[in-house]
Amino acid sequence: MNTQIKVLQWFAYMLVGITLSTTTVQAKQLWSSNSLTLLRGGDYKVIDDDSQTVLTFEHVSGHSWGDMFLFVDRLEGDKDTDPDEVDNETYWELSPRLSLGKMTKKDLSMGPIKDILIAATAEIGIKTTDYLVGPGIDLAVPGFAYVSMNFYRRNNEGSGDDNWQLTTVWGLPFSLGGQQFLYDGFIDWVTGDGDTTAQTNFTSQLKWDLGANWQSPKVLY
Repeated sequence: MNTQIKVLQWFAYMLVGITLSTTTVQAKQLWSSNSLTLLRGGDYKVIDDDSQTVLTFEHVSGHSWGDMFLFVDRLEGDKDTDPDEVDNETYWELSPRLSLGKMTKKDLSMGPIKDILIAATAEIGIKTTDYLVGPGIDLAVPGFAYVSMNFYRRNNEGSGDDNWQLTTVWGLPFSLGGQQFLYDGFIDWVTGDGDTTAQTNFTSQLKWDLGANWQSPKVLY
């Protein structure tokens, strides 16, 4: 119950900030994309399960005030021990970002920097609830559909001392042998402070755009 209250409070603060920041800008959605991904993997080294199935829902959208990213993971493991101890979990993250360029109606681009933003993230799992906030930038990198970097201060609720995190996100479309592919992902680099250990999380996916062969690109990978 306390976690739910904190999530609602955090989200309410973000909505209030968006409302106050958009007094001269009509807040509206400009575009959106939703996806479902089903993954099956085995031989995990950092969890107790021999194999695990993950169903992921992702939503990303652009707005007159910035952008929003949301994903929900449903993880189901296969433990060889007590059947009652099967490692099932629902984990999700919500990441809105306020664009200073859109809020001020000014072009903040300079060199490779396209825009400057205020980024926030809530990480919600069974064992922990963490809140992150800090500056972000969108970059123009040749060949990439998008590249962004967010530098957060982490408020770790029950998972260790507060620390810092740098997150880099990218999407790289390319063609090979007449086929369309997309290589996307993120890198989280977290500092070690107090009883919190420094760590790096590198997660990426290489996707083959099957739908492009039936005149429906970016639909089925």
